Amino acid sequence: MLRPAKRLLYESLRNMSQKVVVIYSGGMDSYTVLNKAIQDGYEVYALSFDYGQRHVKELDIAAKACKDLDVHHKIVNISAINQIIGGSSLTDDIDVPEGHYEAENMKSTIVPNRNMILLSLAVGYAVSLKACKVYYGAHSGDHAIYPDCRPEFVQKMDDVCRIANYDAVEIVSPYLKNSKIDILTDGLKMGLNYRDTWTCYNGREKACGKCGACQERLEAFKLNNVIDPIEYEI
Repeated sequence: MLRPAKRLLYESLRNMSQKVVVIYSGGMDSYTVLNKAIQDGYEVYALSFDYGQRHVKELDIAAKACKDLDVHHKIVNISAINQIIGGSSLTDDIDVPEGHYEAENMKSTIVPNRNMILLSLAVGYAVSLKACKVYYGAHSGDHAIYPDCRPEFVQKMDDVCRIANYDAVEIVSPYLKNSKIDILTDGLKMGLNYRDTWTCYNGREKACGKCGACQERLEAFKLNNVIDPIEYEI
């Protein structure tokens, strides 16, 4: 039986010949997922989407992070979908709500069918690359508000994406049962610096510190006894 260190080395060497796609928003969750895939030894292709989000600033930060990591990166403009998909405070002229991430008013931040659309496009990209997996950063803190981050959704998408093409693609969400606090804890263990990440739902120069996304991020840093390296308005 291989010792743990040798087993990790073996897995990493085996993975080096395999490509994976990571849906990379530029936020702290997807940044951790991106680095996890890299450290697991995969050849990583990061894929970011401009879907008309008001916090489009995250895409510039995503591009910088991928350049620093020397990772293949594409930004795809799909903002035309807003002609038929609306009603979200992330894409429409609706105020971004303030308060805790699990509050009822945070439902206004739901973009209809977003993750199904993004996953479908990412799987198509994976098939064209001959990649075996698509990673995305759903976590347990999202379950209360976002149906497309819940375990049953991920499982069904995985089932479909294994049969939707001649080449099966696995949907992987490594932190599906973990909180943002847990994600940050794991990222810190990996030695990650979250300076080049953007979480705020507002796309201003500094993070607002008041929206649900900011509050959840600040809570994660506080409970990990670490100072968040980005600047806030508050």
